[in-house]
Amino acid sequence: MLRCLVLLLACLLSACAGLPAVPAAPYVPAIAASPATELGRLAAPFTASPDSLSGTRVLAQGAFALDARLELIRRARSSLDLQYYLLGNDKTGKLMLRELRDAARRGVRVRLLLDDFYTTGLDPLLLGLASWPNVEIRLFNPFVAGRDHSATRWMGFAADFRRLNHRMHNKLFVADGAFAIAGGRNLADEYFLRSEGANFIDLDMLLAGPVVPELQTIFDNYWNSEVVWPLHAIVPAIESPESLQASFERLTSRQQAPLPPAPPDTDMFGDPPLGVLIDQGRLELIPARANAVADSPSKALQPEADEVVRERRPPTVAERMRVQLDLARYSVDIVSPYFLPGEEGMAQIARLRARDVQMSVATNSLADTDEPLVNINYNNYRVEMLRLGVRLYEVSSEQIKRSLNLRKAFRQSRGRLHAKLTLIDREWALIGSLNFDPRSAHINTELGVRLQGFEVAHRLLDAFQVDNVESAYELRLKPGTDRIQWISTDGESLVHDDEPDANLLVRLKLLLFSWFVPSDLL
Repeated sequence: MLRCLVLLLACLLSACAGLPAVPAAPYVPAIAASPATELGRLAAPFTASPDSLSGTRVLAQGAFALDARLELIRRARSSLDLQYYLLGNDKTGKLMLRELRDAARRGVRVRLLLDDFYTTGLDPLLLGLASWPNVEIRLFNPFVAGRDHSATRWMGFAADFRRLNHRMHNKLFVADGAFAIAGGRNLADEYFLRSEGANFIDLDMLLAGPVVPELQTIFDNYWNSEVVWPLHAIVPAIESPESLQASFERLTSRQQAPLPPAPPDTDMFGDPPLGVLIDQGRLELIPARANAVADSPSKALQPEADEVVRERRPPTVAERMRVQLDLARYSVDIVSPYFLPGEEGMAQIARLRARDVQMSVATNSLADTDEPLVNINYNNYRVEMLRLGVRLYEVSSEQIKRSLNLRKAFRQSRGRLHAKLTLIDREWALIGSLNFDPRSAHINTELGVRLQGFEVAHRLLDAFQVDNVESAYELRLKPGTDRIQWISTDGESLVHDDEPDANLLVRLKLLLFSWFVPSDLL
């Protein structure tokens, strides 16, 4: 008992440790695209577009999304800038680190910016990668002590909750300043259909043209911000570079991080993998007007109580999205794994429906969400949305198994929604890291890309089967009541009067937890 108390006291004291002082560093900018590189030459036609259109490609399938990242890393010659919320300590995470190491060996400047919340156990890998020349790693809002265990990290929240509760949820990948990938995917197995247990339905966009320098500027603002710290300031390297590199080689070997199978010959739209197109010299991207937006790196640390401060700061990604929604003329389609509209969101939905704007929302079912507390709170809004005439869909593993398009890809694993997409009038699309919930709106930082173009919007409609849903239950009110019914979309139209695939014990347990977790933290 005494030993446990001493250990607990030591953990609490370490959790109170402050951030170390770091000398001011010069501002480090991104490297612009150059025709001297292969990727720069391929992107040149989009950069030189007289009407400022960017090139886009929808990456809805995990195999093509992973392949695009690997191809860009392997073909990069000047720079790779990666900004992610989560890097998995798994096959995919280790593979990405190994490929980045190989790029650095070729002389490519590699900058890796990670949110520090999910880096438990990753320090040896990160120190190993950072031991090679041309690599620099930085951490967003880092945990100073107790880094090896999740429990001791959670203790840090007690000492510095406001700072540590503020996380960087952005996902961004830029190669040679010429091509970028933005969307919802983190760098871990489950985002690319490589997990045995559960995988995500997700979305990225491959981008070229004028939007890429905008994304580079966003990366630079984070990389050089006051809430980002060099890895070595938080985790000093106590081993020699040679020892760190030998450990890195072992941890990222082909046995630990095997290459994925080659992607199919064509994706769901009939386009070959990115590497095939590059080799053929015919990189065909869909032209669209595009611009990138992101929250301030210190978003949640700014004094919101001061109205003058709120008026002077730039609008958040969530605020920009709400402005765009108010411009809808006839339709809004929202795909969000976590959907908590709140009073403000419900008021906006009511305004849109009063103008006869058709609305649909797709989110996770209770049985298959990876954030069940969010789902419990979302339940509070379902009846009112259905009364307003919003079409509601809840993604379900059971429905995925019956979907001709998805059951082969997910095999025996659970299927969950992770894509973040809003379509407005089937002409505008908003994609990125933003969820439709309070945490995305007020606490975490987010990044998004706004696209305008008929062809790209309709590819997104097709990718998520907005008009022909197969992998979800459709919700409706039982005639004459406020009771919800779930209708299967597998062609059988089976009707469920209770939350499908979730047992009563799970529902009761989550209901009890929801009483103690404020919805504005979800």
